[in-house]
Amino acid sequence: MAFSDDQLERYSRHIILKEIGVRGQKRIGEGRVLIVGAGGLGAPAALYLAAAGVGVIGVADADAVELSNLQRQIIHSTPDVGKPKVQSAGEKMKAINPDVAVNEHHVFVNAGNVMELISGYDFVIDGTDNFSAKFLITDACVIAGKPFSYAGIIRFQGQLMTYVPGEGPCYRCVFVDPPPPDAVPTCSQAGVIGAMGGVIGSLQAMEAVKFITGAGKLLTGTMLTYDALAMKFQSVPLPKRPDCAVCGPSPSILHPFDYAARVCEGIAL
Repeated sequence: MAFSDDQLERYSRHIILKEIGVRGQKRIGEGRVLIVGAGGLGAPAALYLAAAGVGVIGVADADAVELSNLQRQIIHSTPDVGKPKVQSAGEKMKAINPDVAVNEHHVFVNAGNVMELISGYDFVIDGTDNFSAKFLITDACVIAGKPFSYAGIIRFQGQLMTYVPGEGPCYRCVFVDPPPPDAVPTCSQAGVIGAMGGVIGSLQAMEAVKFITGAGKLLTGTMLTYDALAMKFQSVPLPKRPDCAVCGPSPSILHPFDYAARVCEGIAL
C-alpha cells in the first residue's frame, strides 16, 4: 500500500508517532472492524475509526434514527431522523474520510446471522445497549476466535474491557448470565449523560486501533470503569473463570443463541 500525497498529509499525525509510523498506518488501512450498534457507543467509535483510516468498517444496526437519539449519538443529526442508522452513519464516515469502505449491515443481529456477520472482520466493537446482544456477541466472537471490545454506559458511569482469544477472560467470565428482569434499570428509566458515550466509545475505537497496529497494551484481563461525577477512572483486574461456559477448557456453549432482549441495560456491576 503506497500513500498518496493527500494521504500522507491526512495521516501525518499518526505517521510521526513512533508507535504507529508508516507501517502502523498501513496496517490501519488494511484493517477491518465491525461495529455492532450505531448508537451512543458506536457513533464516536465509527467517527474515529473512519478518521483514522481503517480500511473497511462495518456498521450493523436495524434501527432508524429517532429524535431522542441525538442527545448522545453524535454521528446522526436532526435531518437524519427516520433514516436507517447504518445509512446515516455511513454518510458521515465517508464524508470524514473517502478512503474508507463502509459496509452497511441494516439487520437485527441475532443467532442466525451473527457468525456470518463477524466472519469478515478482524476486530468487533460491541456498541449495543442490551444484555442479550452483549452475550450473543461474546459467545459468537469467542467461538469464532474474534477479538472484541465490550462497553456499557448508564447515568454518569461507563465501563469497558477487551477480549483477545487466549489472553484473559471474556464477558461471560465476568457476568456469566444476564441479570434477572428489572435487576438493572434501563437508560430510559435511569438516564445517561450524552458525553458518556463519547468517552467510552472513543476508548473502544482506541482499543481497535491498538489491536490493529500492535501499539500499547489492550484492556485484556481488566475492566476499565469511569465515574464522570467524580472524574475518576479505575482499572479492575478480571480473573478468567475456569468453568466459563464459552471460553473455558470444556465449553458447554458451542453455538450462539438468543436471549430475550431488554433495551439499554448498560452496566451490571
